[in-house]
Amino acid sequence: MGWAILTDGVIESGSKSFHGSRFSGGGMCFLNFRNWLNSLKDISAVYFEEVRRHLGTDAAHCYGGFLAVLSAWCEENNIPYQGVNVKTIKRFIAGKGNASKSEVIEAIRGKGFSPRDDNQADALALMFYVMNLSKDFNTLKIP
Repeated sequence: MGWAILTDGVIESGSKSFHGSRFSGGGMCFLNFRNWLNSLKDISAVYFEEVRRHLGTDAAHCYGGFLAVLSAWCEENNIPYQGVNVKTIKRFIAGKGNASKSEVIEAIRGKGFSPRDDNQADALALMFYVMNLSKDFNTLKIP
């Protein structure tokens, strides 16, 4: 999972895996995700990729589980949250809604970032989309 956080004009980002081991229970990935959310400080809003098409049943179940944990966590902490369609994000960052992973990564590199993988690039693309909506580009500092 990719993540990006804007604090005082500085963007931090990365990617994190919540895969369990073969010895962990089926719900451990969701508990680990919730624990990670609890470790975050001063979150004022959450935006996430709104996926409307999954390539398989397992992917749909995983997405639904993570979305349930995220939305419940946001509700419990009175944090507004909103999904943004994947095609909207890709169209904004790469110029077309069906942009490939490599095209999104290249668009993010063009903004001065070096994403470690496509998940981090997607999170940064979403952040830039949200920042554009609020016109905060003039306060952006790249570490």
